[in-house]
Amino acid sequence: MASAPPTRFDVAAFIDARPIGWREITTLVVVSIMLFIDGFDMYFFGKILPAVADGLGVSPAGMTVVVTAQQVGMAVGAFLMPPLADKVGRKPVLALCLIVFGVLSLWAAYSTSVLMMAWLRGLSGIFFSAMLPIGLALLSEMTPRRRRASFMSIALVCFSAANIASGAMTAWLLDIYGWQIGFWLAGLLPLAALPLLLAIPESLPFRVTRNAQDPRIGDVIRRIDPGAGIAGGETFHLGERIKPAKNLGPLGLFSGPYRLKTAILWCACFMAMGNIALLANWLPTFFQVLGGVPIQTFAKYMMIGYAAGTLGTLTMGWLLDRMDQHILIAAFFFLDGIALASLGYLPAGSAIFVIGLMVWNYCQVGGQTGINTIATLGYPPEMRSSGIGWAGGSGRIGGIAFPLAGGYALTLMLPLETIMMVIAAPAFIVALLILLLGFVERRQARSPAGQAVPA
Repeated sequence: MASAPPTRFDVAAFIDARPIGWREITTLVVVSIMLFIDGFDMYFFGKILPAVADGLGVSPAGMTVVVTAQQVGMAVGAFLMPPLADKVGRKPVLALCLIVFGVLSLWAAYSTSVLMMAWLRGLSGIFFSAMLPIGLALLSEMTPRRRRASFMSIALVCFSAANIASGAMTAWLLDIYGWQIGFWLAGLLPLAALPLLLAIPESLPFRVTRNAQDPRIGDVIRRIDPGAGIAGGETFHLGERIKPAKNLGPLGLFSGPYRLKTAILWCACFMAMGNIALLANWLPTFFQVLGGVPIQTFAKYMMIGYAAGTLGTLTMGWLLDRMDQHILIAAFFFLDGIALASLGYLPAGSAIFVIGLMVWNYCQVGGQTGINTIATLGYPPEMRSSGIGWAGGSGRIGGIAFPLAGGYALTLMLPLETIMMVIAAPAFIVALLILLLGFVERRQARSPAGQAVPA
């Protein structure tokens, strides 16, 4: 007698049908902590850059090589680590990143020269730049579809909260402990968070795309829901994607319906993240050197602005499922450009200046949340980490070019008004690119041959 064919089990439907319980909340909390740590390591350096420069005996402009090395490392990491996560798993790569950049950050606290600092920040960047794309991929894959955008937004709020935390560190701890405090915290936090990865499972969609008959998939599903009907020997699949695409890897980003979308996303990320890197590394220095505002004072102003960024992230997450995503994101970036241009003309410390900082952070952080969300959800599991990671990699290339331009502008001592007007231009370009992306995706949706089915 012929044996019965293996039972097929739809993992995507199982995840989507799950109520939001303690397992989903645990995954959200762990990923949110990972993103907080990533955000702290990304943002703190720019806030203390003048103090680090003074400690190493150079001018702030002399730190350009460190900023550039960090951005180069982040670009390398964005292209290298997410494909590794698509190959070996989300959790192992997250653990590797936490260990390596934690140790390197502690080492950087004892830097004795600009060159030593540049090497350590560059190597650190390879690993901490990967936390966001891999963490978002893991969270999106283990969250029911109806809550993915909101859960991702909550996690990104924690990424933004790290901006606030690094500002608080600058405002209240820098004078007490010196510039080394930033590196001590940036090193200890990831090492302390490492055991948290044991509390969450590996991504089920990742396992399905690797081996649809992997018995570990059934084991995890039984632990999540003993009543799911897993008897053993099942063949697992993801919704309509009965047979996952094989051997695509990151090169799948340039195939079929993904090619044009990928190109537009890369251009948008180049501009948006380039501007974020420029502002994160140089804005406090611009206002201290060109506007006469001490970095400790500016950090206090920025904490109010960063709180608005948190609100922008939550607003974006709530609205993404309720209106046209592309028009929403484009509107955020258009207002972002207006706010940036105005900061050069508003009197520093005034109420209207603080409002300008709030509008800028609200729109910049919220807009980037929108880009991260459509980049994550727009690709299937076998290339999801690569999709958002490589889009972020193009942004990291912008993160090399833009801060270099910022350092050059500082050596020229250009007026603050001129610098802020130039910085505003990329935000308007991003708005146009997102509108173009919406046009392309609507056109593809009308063509059955161009449709893709992310799980």
